[in-house]
Amino acid sequence: MSFRFRGSNASSGMGVADDGKNAFLQLKRKKVHRYVIFKIDEKKKEVVVEKTGTPAESFDDFTASLPENDCRYAVYDFDFVTSENCQKSKIFFVHWSPATSRVRAKMLYATSKDAFKRELDGFHYEIQATDPTEVDLEVLKDRAH
Repeated sequence: MSFRFRGSNASSGMGVADDGKNAFLQLKRKKVHRYVIFKIDEKKKEVVVEKTGTPAESFDDFTASLPENDCRYAVYDFDFVTSENCQKSKIFFVHWSPATSRVRAKMLYATSKDAFKRELDGFHYEIQATDPTEVDLEVLKDRAH
């Protein structure tokens, strides 16, 4: 599944098209996906949904889907039980920008991030991660509680 950015962002010329919103809404409202990973295609100037994870997939499956040497946007639906024994769900936006990725990729993702987030409204928390320790399950647990 892919989609073209429409809207406009002063520095990158990108906004979010309907297909991207739909993938996010399927995660948010219908729990169709555990996570969605987005990739910017520089040549086509569009963002593609690189991968979606089924509700049965684990957090380890999610982190394994983040490339070691390239940037991504990701959305993760984190389910947990509170100390009062209530089932809760929080949606995390992850801006994955590893130290080993190209400077151009880091700049492109950084300048497109705000427009992307504005149009996919409904994140509870944001994590900017440059290495796997910054997007660890314990980090999500600490933020969500």
